[in-house]
Amino acid sequence: MWPTGPRIESEGDGGWRGGLGTKELMRRLILLRHGKTERASSSGRDFDRALTARGRADARLMGRVLAGRGLRVDRALVSAAARAVQTWDEAGPAFPGAEVEVTRALYEADAAEVLSLAQAEPAECVLVVGHNPGLHELAQSLAARDPQEEAVRRTLQAGLPTAAAAVFGFGDDGAVTVEGVFSPREFGGGAEG
Repeated sequence: MWPTGPRIESEGDGGWRGGLGTKELMRRLILLRHGKTERASSSGRDFDRALTARGRADARLMGRVLAGRGLRVDRALVSAAARAVQTWDEAGPAFPGAEVEVTRALYEADAAEVLSLAQAEPAECVLVVGHNPGLHELAQSLAARDPQEEAVRRTLQAGLPTAAAAVFGFGDDGAVTVEGVFSPREFGGGAEG
């Protein structure tokens, strides 16, 4: 199910891309780790691991939490791995109108690759649904650029739990601000780790 409308196949990696707009400067980045998954897929491939019921519930919860904070997503970049697509299926309805691209490039992407993909998007607010260690390392790197957020840096040292989100703002001067780090457990969910 794709709550944001039709997609067309993107060039290159076999992903899917929603309608394209004009290039805008990214002002906000939301990193959302996929929800809790089964230990192994029936195919035996990591790429095919699906969300558990708790993972689906936590992804839905985090979509509501982020939208409830007034966050409006223009573009969602979603790893093509089953668990990331399922996470977007659950969280996505909280962001009607978001254009979506499902891309294999986010699977096993490192922090620099995730940031590069997000910055290439023609949107003010980009949400990335992906995986650790890339998302966790990017969250740590961005948080380190905000001198006011020592507590967030300490929190991120412990990791980025499943279905957790980290939100960052970007200023015209290149400054990065941490707008929040949210975990399902804070809101009655339970998928940690």
